[in-house]
Amino acid sequence: MSRSALEEIAKTGAFVRTPSVFREFVSRDSNSRFPAQSGRYHLYVSYACPWASRCLAYLKIKGLDHAISFTSVKPVWGRTKETDEHMGWIFPASDAEEPDAEPDPINEALSIRALYELASANYSGKYTVPVLWDKKLKTIVNNESSEIIRMLNSEFDGIAENPTLDLYPPHLQPQINEVNDWIYDGINNGVYQCGFAKKQEPYAQAVEKLYEALDRCEEILGKQRYLCGDAITEADIRLFVTLIRFDEVYAVHFKCNKKLIREYPNLFNYTKDIFQTGGVGSTVNMEHIKKHYYGSHPSINPYGIVPHGPNIDFAAPHDRDRFS
Repeated sequence: MSRSALEEIAKTGAFVRTPSVFREFVSRDSNSRFPAQSGRYHLYVSYACPWASRCLAYLKIKGLDHAISFTSVKPVWGRTKETDEHMGWIFPASDAEEPDAEPDPINEALSIRALYELASANYSGKYTVPVLWDKKLKTIVNNESSEIIRMLNSEFDGIAENPTLDLYPPHLQPQINEVNDWIYDGINNGVYQCGFAKKQEPYAQAVEKLYEALDRCEEILGKQRYLCGDAITEADIRLFVTLIRFDEVYAVHFKCNKKLIREYPNLFNYTKDIFQTGGVGSTVNMEHIKKHYYGSHPSINPYGIVPHGPNIDFAAPHDRDRFS
C-alpha cells in the first residue's frame, strides 16, 4: 500500500488517491463510544494541506476552537523513522524551530506516522492529516476530512459558539452532494491528478477536466453569491481550500497554468469573500503552503526552490456583496 501521495501512481501514469482508513464518528449521543465533549479531542493538521485546512476552517467558522485543540506539523516533509526512508509529516523539536508549528503536546510523537502506529500497530497505509485524536481512548477517531467536517458541523453544536450555522442543511444536502462530487473530481483532486501525473495523456485529461470545472464554477458564481445559493455551505469551504492555493502553488508546481484564478472575476472575488468570512482567513498560512509543496516533492521540484510571488492580498475588497 502507498505511504504517501507521491506513490499513488497507476500503470497508466495517472494519480489515483487511496481512501482513508480510520472512519469512526463523534456523536452528540452521550452514550456513544466517541461522545462530543469539550476538551476530549485534538486535531492534528498541516496548514499546508487543503484537506486538513477544511477542518481548521470549520473550527473557526463554527466557533469550536475553544473546545477542540489542534497542533500543526512542520510544512516540509522529513524522515519519519530512522529505520527506513519514508518521508512525511513531522513535528518540530521545539516551539522555536518552525513558526506556527508545535511539538506534539498530547502524545509527544515525533511524526504523524507515530500517531498512526500508536493507534494501530499493524497499520500499513498512508500517514495523512487531518487526524482527529481521542485523548481519552488514545486513538485515532477519523482521518477523513469530509467526515470530520460533517461532525464539526452538527455533532458539537451543544458546545459550539456558533451552533445555528448549518453548513450542511437538510434541504440543500442533495445539491451540496452533487456539487461536491464534480468539484472533488475536477478541482480538489484534479489539481493533484495534474501535478502528480507521470505521462502526458493523464495530465492532459486531468487539466481539461480541471478547467471545465473551474469554468462551471465561474458561471454559477456569476449568478449567486455561493455555490448552492445565497448562504455559505460545506461546498464552498471544500472549494475554497483549493482556490486559495491555486495561483500561489498549483499554477506553477502542478502545471495548472492555462488560466489563473485571478483571471476569473467571479472566482477570484468569491475566494476573497470566503477568506474574509468567520475567521477562515486565519487558517490560511501561505508560508507553510508554499514551503510544503515546493519543498516536499523532489520528483517535481528537485532543488526545493520556492517562488517569490505572487503574494495575493485576499483581504482586499471584493464585489460579492452585490448578491446580498
